[in-house]
Amino acid sequence: QAAAEGGHEQVVKLLLDKGADVNAKGRFYGNALQAASSEGHEQTVKLLLGNNAKVNAPGGFYGNALQAAAEGGHEQVVKVLL
Repeated sequence: QAAAEGGHEQVVKLLLDKGADVNAKGRFYGNALQAASSEGHEQTVKLLLGNNAKVNAPGGFYGNALQAAAEGGHEQVVKVLL
């Protein structure tokens, strides 16, 4: 989640390539997709979605990735998630 929150796309890709669970649950953000969405990292969001991240996975401060992107005013990310 930390790599996704920071928009570190290459680190996220490396973790996924090494078998990291794209939908692993965390505390504040709930999951990596919600973390990337909340910060407006569109390319990281696309990478996570391409690796089967669950858009509607509940949890975290915002409830889900779509709510996180909307709260942050990240219109392009909202469009990607829809």
